[in-house]
Amino acid sequence: MKAPRPGDLATGYLLGLLAGEGHFGGDGRQPQITLRMHVRHEKLFRWLQAQFPDGRLYGPYHHGGRDYFQWMARGEFLRERLVPLVAAHRDLLDDYVAERFRQMCERYDLTPPVRRRDG
Repeated sequence: MKAPRPGDLATGYLLGLLAGEGHFGGDGRQPQITLRMHVRHEKLFRWLQAQFPDGRLYGPYHHGGRDYFQWMARGEFLRERLVPLVAAHRDLLDDYVAERFRQMCERYDLTPPVRRRDG
């Protein structure tokens, strides 16, 4: 069963988080979008996990003098939900973030699906 689609507020908040703190990349085999922030933002990460349950929340991690959570999007969730979502709002991204997104899509052959218009 697929998770329900988040509302406009959750979508906009996620896009803002990704534009400001996200990383668009991969491990060489599979693409991923990663959001890593200090443990003081735990409430935000718990909200994010509730709104986008197909992402994975890891942590808290405590090493190297750093304390953080990490949220990751991979696989079907990334390909079918997040890539089309970010692509649909690409014009809102600054040039640096838009280029990182473009590079990830190119490197991992991620093509946002073309939306069919009804009527």
